[in-house]
Amino acid sequence: MLSILMISMFILLISIMLMLMTSLISKKTLIDREKSSPFECGFDPKSSSRIPFSLRFFLITIIFLIFDVEIALILPIILIIKFSNLMIWTITSIIFILILLLGLYHEWNQGMLNWSN
Repeated sequence: MLSILMISMFILLISIMLMLMTSLISKKTLIDREKSSPFECGFDPKSSSRIPFSLRFFLITIIFLIFDVEIALILPIILIIKFSNLMIWTITSIIFILILLLGLYHEWNQGMLNWSN
C-alpha cells in the first residue's frame, strides 16, 4: 500500500514538473490578439459593434443545428429496433421523419434554402 502511494506521488510530482517546465519554456504570450478574437464570426472585435449582421448567416446556422440534432436523434432509433415493438417503432419513426420533412418543406417554401442569393 505504501509503495503504491509513493509511486503515485512520484508520478504526480513528475507530471507537475513537466507542466511547469513547458509553461516556462513556451514562447506563447499571455495576451494574443488572434487567440482572444472571436472564431468564425467574421467581425473585428475592436471595431464598432453596431454593424449590420447577416440574417442569412444566422438562418443557415440554425438549419445546420436542426439537421445535426436530427442525426443525433435518428441514430438511437435505428439501434433500438431490436429491443422495441416493431409497430410502435415504425409509427414513431414515421411521425419523426414526417415532422422533419414538413420542417424542410416549410424552409424551402420560405426561401431559406436559396443559397445563391
